[in-house]
Amino acid sequence: MTTDPNEPLPRGFFDRPVLDVAPDLLGRTLVRVLPEGEIVLRLTEVEAYAGEVDPGSHAYRGRTRRNATMYGPPGHSYVYFTYGMWHCVNLVCGPAGHASGVLLRAAEVVSGVELARRRRPRSRGDAELARGPARLATALDVDLGMDGTDVCGGAAGAALRVLRGTPVPRGRISSGPRTGVGGEGATQPWRFWITDDPTVSPYRAHKPRRRAARLDASQDGS
Repeated sequence: MTTDPNEPLPRGFFDRPVLDVAPDLLGRTLVRVLPEGEIVLRLTEVEAYAGEVDPGSHAYRGRTRRNATMYGPPGHSYVYFTYGMWHCVNLVCGPAGHASGVLLRAAEVVSGVELARRRRPRSRGDAELARGPARLATALDVDLGMDGTDVCGGAAGAALRVLRGTPVPRGRISSGPRTGVGGEGATQPWRFWITDDPTVSPYRAHKPRRRAARLDASQDGS
């Protein structure tokens, strides 16, 4: 694989088991192209979801219209709408026909900060612009219209793409239970984050909750 941090990740990167892809996404670069410019993120926190064998996954009970993108091909975005107000973005991995994906939970905005601030005006600081999956999607102006976007396209004008960036050494990666996942899926340590990074979202165990009044009332949305 090329060592140029500005090269797009190849499709083969995503065509692997989800638990290999998820921690390897930390430190990678996510680029969102908007009419007014680019927003560039450095991924700092992710969660793995293993499809039909994973009680925490949207695909646990099989294929539906909502989760169809999770079934491949790899290297595409899976965007869903949750709690009637928030979008979240995942990256599909594994072979086509096998549903799995990585939820992008948090990131550092490294370029296009002003553009992200416009979409996150309630943020109390730049470290919070993309801290949490709903905030990340909001900062990037990602909605259901971007479900199925090819993030391996590589073209400079592509709406969403993932570049090689700077991979994080395994010694700097922490793992633990996924945020907000209950039942049989609560115990897997499939949340991965860059240790001590200030943009990582706080862990919250699953509990029933009412719809939040606004985005900043919750860190989640996953």
